[in-house]
Amino acid sequence: MTLRGDNNVVGVVPLLLVTSMERSLAYYLARLGFKMTSKWVVGGKVRWCKLELGAAALMLQELPKAPTGNLGEGTSFWFQCKDALAIYDDFKSQKVEASEPEVGNAMWYTTLFDPDGYRLHFGSATDVPEDTKLSDVRRAGSS
Repeated sequence: MTLRGDNNVVGVVPLLLVTSMERSLAYYLARLGFKMTSKWVVGGKVRWCKLELGAAALMLQELPKAPTGNLGEGTSFWFQCKDALAIYDDFKSQKVEASEPEVGNAMWYTTLFDPDGYRLHFGSATDVPEDTKLSDVRRAGSS
């Protein structure tokens, strides 16, 4: 099987689910020297952020409780693509189960799970409004 991903996927940014955002930010920013380049703030508290150190990047999001169960629980990988919708179409043509693409954090993204339960997200930048679903866009285009 060959997907257009060979030339389409341009990187991966791990999402680390943490038990305390405050403690994690103190560690990554103050102790390791990462810079916060993006964030989502609710009620004055950082709920999600992207951190970078040189060419390396990761994202943090606070868990409501400590993970239990599946090996992949608590770990997600975000693959940065040139065109996540093309990747999604490739997945569907190969009968790979993937979520319908939607827009979040200024990115089209689709999500699937590996056999151990790890979340794999494939996303690409867009200026389409947040929470838009691909079916809405394709339906509007066929009208």
